[in-house]
Amino acid sequence: MRLLPEDWREGLWLGRVWTTQGPTPVLLRDGMMLDVSAIAPTVSSFINQVERTTDATGSVLGPFDEHCFAPAWERGADAGLRLLAPVDLQVIKASGVTFAASAVERVIEERARGDPAAAQEIRAALGARVGGDIRNVRPGSQAAARLKSALIGEGLWSQYLEVAIGPDAEIFTKAPVLSAVGWGDHVGIRSDSLWNNPEPEIVLVCDHQGRIVGATLGNDVNLRDFEGRSALLLGVAKDNNASCAIGPFIRLFDQTFSLDNVREAVITLAIEGADGFTLRSEGDMRAISRDPADVAAQTLCRHHAYPDGFVLFLGTMFAPVTDRGAAGQGFTHRLGDLVTISSPKLGALTNKVAHCDKTEMWSFGVFELMTNLARRGLLS
Repeated sequence: MRLLPEDWREGLWLGRVWTTQGPTPVLLRDGMMLDVSAIAPTVSSFINQVERTTDATGSVLGPFDEHCFAPAWERGADAGLRLLAPVDLQVIKASGVTFAASAVERVIEERARGDPAAAQEIRAALGARVGGDIRNVRPGSQAAARLKSALIGEGLWSQYLEVAIGPDAEIFTKAPVLSAVGWGDHVGIRSDSLWNNPEPEIVLVCDHQGRIVGATLGNDVNLRDFEGRSALLLGVAKDNNASCAIGPFIRLFDQTFSLDNVREAVITLAIEGADGFTLRSEGDMRAISRDPADVAAQTLCRHHAYPDGFVLFLGTMFAPVTDRGAAGQGFTHRLGDLVTISSPKLGALTNKVAHCDKTEMWSFGVFELMTNLARRGLLS
């Protein structure tokens, strides 16, 4: 399976692998993979303390393309290095309703009360009116305020539209520190959810001062029926075992990749079901309603501090709505779905869907990480 884009040898990449000693930050530079744990025992410390240039040193692990990373469903007992999510101590934040299409879908969820059968009729009624209007206004502007008044008058207003066009972005904590899964891991949905989907997103990587230093891909797995029943169930819908995937590597900003590349990125979502179902969709970051830098600035400000840095999901540009079963039922995951989120400058994040309680249970927390690093002599 493809991990990195065609120009990967030209970029500077930061990631994590599981070695015989434990989780290890690695740097990809000029086609080589370097173990940088001796100078930065965590990805967070590398981003916050080490100069991210070609001068960064580490123990050479060999050419990256000579390492064979196997996904969990193909991994044997004698598997070599295992690819992990490329973040560790950073807080995992997410922004929502940053694209017109996702805003409309959230309103649909709310009005359908989590019932996918009711969604199609509501989608037809709301899509053209609301979707077209919110694409044409800047969040927090006077035009947005006028649109809000008009939609309230028509009985079309929603709490989701407030964060779509209002001054304040929706920013929440997606998952606990260290709980994200990486490329080739299973992603989890709850067995009692009947309407759920992947949310393909670009993830910004920020240091402790809020500076954006790179980007990667993410899957903000979502249970649409739970959040549709009540927005207060956002935590139940979003934060479950293996429900947050990030990877494959962080592409650090350098002369080959910048925030402008993020702003212009195209993301492709591909789903291959064990039942023969296939889906392929593309979304364009240029359709985002809030600039990525503005969303990051709302995340770390005078009201919030993140001493280990943070990563920020920028919001999904589309939600799959293609009928998978009966007409009008829309899309929902089935066990065994192979989900690939890709972008030309960031590579591909591939995961397979399983029930949360059947995926590898998250158990390696902060205490275990500190104990492991101390035993390896990496903490001073």
